[in-house]
Formats: sequence, structure tokens, C-alpha cells
Amino acid sequence: MPFPSPESAELGPTSLDESALARLRELDPTGQAGIVARVLATFDSSLQRLQTQFNAAVEAGDAETMRQVAHTLRSSSASVGAMDLSGACREVENAVREGRLPDLPDQAARLQREFPRAAAAVRQALGQGVTP
Repeated sequence: MPFPSPESAELGPTSLDESALARLRELDPTGQAGIVARVLATFDSSLQRLQTQFNAAVEAGDAETMRQVAHTLRSSSASVGAMDLSGACREVENAVREGRLPDLPDQAARLQREFPRAAAAVRQALGQGVTP
């Protein structure tokens, strides 16, 4: 099942949580080291890889791999301010851990909708030259 493009996502555009970005900026107050941009770029490439893994797990009906991907992505997405994605990851992770497998298709679909929204927000921030 392919993921929707950012333009075709059912939900409108998202943005990154400013307080999360502020915490990242505290690591590099002058912006000289480019930490925020590097973290966002790393997250973006990781997001692409994890999206592919999640997609394969959905296709295979592999709930445990879906949970693992969601677990891996949950805290990193929160740290860059992709809070909707982090919440969707938490829902998938909890559904599998708690054995609520009938809920999993809806939770997985929500996470699939959040992937392109988060990617678009990160790329927008990178395109704007995230600054301190």
C-alpha cells in the first residue's frame, strides 16, 4: 500500500512544534554548528527509511515490526517537533503492545497519513534555513 504524497494527504499540512525546535536551538545558540539543520536532515533520511519499513510491515501484516518502527520513530519525531507523527506512533505501539489488533489498521492508516505530513514540515523547515 503506497503512502500518499504530501499534497494528497487526507489531512492538511502540519508544522513542527516551535518549543521542540527551541530546545534543539539551545544546543547551538549561535547556529554556527548547524545542529538544528543537521538533526532535521538526519531525521528526514531516517523518516524515509522507517516509512519504507513500516510500509513493508503493513503489507506483510507484521504487527511486531509495525510496533518496532513506531517505537523507534516516536521519540525522534517528538524531539524535532513532529508531534502528530509522534502521537500516531504512540497509538500504533500501544495497540500492538496491548493486543488491540482490531484497532491496528486504523492506527496504521493514521501513521501512514502522518509520514508525508512530517516529511513536508521538516523539508519546509530545512528550506527556510532553520536558524537560531
